Amino acid sequence: MNLQPIGIFDSGVGGTSIWKEIHKLLPNENTIYLADSKNAPYGEKSADEILNLSIKNSEFLLNLGCKIIVIACNTATTNAIAYLRKTYDIPFIGIEPAIKPAALNSKSKTIGVLATKGTLTSALFNTTSKNYSEGITVIDQDGEGLVPLIESGKVNGVEVRNLLLKYLNPMIHQGIDYLVLGCTHYPYLIPVIQEIVSDKVTIIDSGEAVAKHTKSILEKFKLSASDQQSKHQFYSNKNADELKYFLTDYEVSVDFLDF
Repeated sequence: MNLQPIGIFDSGVGGTSIWKEIHKLLPNENTIYLADSKNAPYGEKSADEILNLSIKNSEFLLNLGCKIIVIACNTATTNAIAYLRKTYDIPFIGIEPAIKPAALNSKSKTIGVLATKGTLTSALFNTTSKNYSEGITVIDQDGEGLVPLIESGKVNGVEVRNLLLKYLNPMIHQGIDYLVLGCTHYPYLIPVIQEIVSDKVTIIDSGEAVAKHTKSILEKFKLSASDQQSKHQFYSNKNADELKYFLTDYEVSVDFLDF
């Protein structure tokens, strides 16, 4: 049994959607979560900036003894995971937009991807898209402006709805039947998104798949914990209260960190 924590980082509060899936599937595992909200959104930064922030976040979690690190950020995954896996001697789990299941199941052969600019322009995203989109029309849309609103707790206001209408209506008119959410912040918008796209469009995010992959990697490397009361530490380097807003139903410790 390995009681060291699972480390998780994101550009802000969005990765808590991934943490919730991991905690649901692996309730005995200790976790440490880092919200780099001071530098959000990552999607508008250069590849070098994203890599440097990912290195900094990873080393923070490694110094706290994390046995595995989940990059709960699509943009950081697509721009940094190859380097992190090559550089550090622990498993790294990343997140990519779930294009494969959308493409395989689409009946209209048209799917939408709502993601950040940093994800959509990355080499890894474009490789994945090419691998699974043969015979499929993929409509990419940069969700510019959504992450700052979610970081502020504005997940169902007029501003969010207007941006989503602007981004989603062209996809609807082109006949998508699947919408892939390519940012871990975006699952918090699913109620509003579903209202806009109707039940004719299936929304896919990566949370459950990432949790299952985390479980399998822990088992593969014999790193799993079991039969213990788990502890969960959350850090934000901007506003801990904004992070707490997304964790009100959980017994966790949330603190500000000057990082």
